[in-house]
Amino acid sequence: MNPVKPGETRRTPWIVGVSGASGTPYAASVLRALLAAGESVDLVVSRASRLTLLDETGISFRDAHWQDDLREWLERGADGKPGTFEVDIDGVRHWSAGDLAAGPSSGSYPVKGMLIVPASTACVAGVALGLSKDLLQRAASVTLKERRPLVVAVRETPLNGRTLRHLVSLDDAGAIVVPASPAFYAGATHIQDLVDFVAGRVLDAAGVEHGLYRRWHGEIGGGSRPPA
Repeated sequence: MNPVKPGETRRTPWIVGVSGASGTPYAASVLRALLAAGESVDLVVSRASRLTLLDETGISFRDAHWQDDLREWLERGADGKPGTFEVDIDGVRHWSAGDLAAGPSSGSYPVKGMLIVPASTACVAGVALGLSKDLLQRAASVTLKERRPLVVAVRETPLNGRTLRHLVSLDDAGAIVVPASPAFYAGATHIQDLVDFVAGRVLDAAGVEHGLYRRWHGEIGGGSRPPA
């Protein structure tokens, strides 16, 4: 699992799990930023999220053609315009959501942590309860038990009491809960700016450098965009 060839360094990726909640542009922005930062990614796209991706973008994500489908997805802007971004996906490894023998299902598989973006309430419940019904939930459970960073970008409104209790349970277990709530102080002029703000906050929680949004520096109108 995750072999190292002579002269190579060990590949230690971030796991990115995409659940069935609305918000596939958030996942695309996180993935692009991770790759731009030189990070490796292990990608798990749930079955439900493939339906959401098809509905929000028209893209069918297929295991047998995942490279082509992923490239088409990541090159598309949040407004749906194709060819908005240029993306090198060489750093991505894809695992089928039904593959419970995959690398990320084991604590001995070396990873930096996991980002679930977007996270549906069903996904939140499954992880909080330790159900491990698919690879996404199993990888999240492994991340928690190994005390690695787990960032959960929940995308739902309103939140009922049961979901709130699940989120508190995740926080108690060491996860970082990041609501997919765009802010406007960063000077957003396009839907992509709002998407990138949320993606940037997810990456902030994971400690990954990026240049996705203009940060607050304590002066009205004085924020400056960090270098990309």
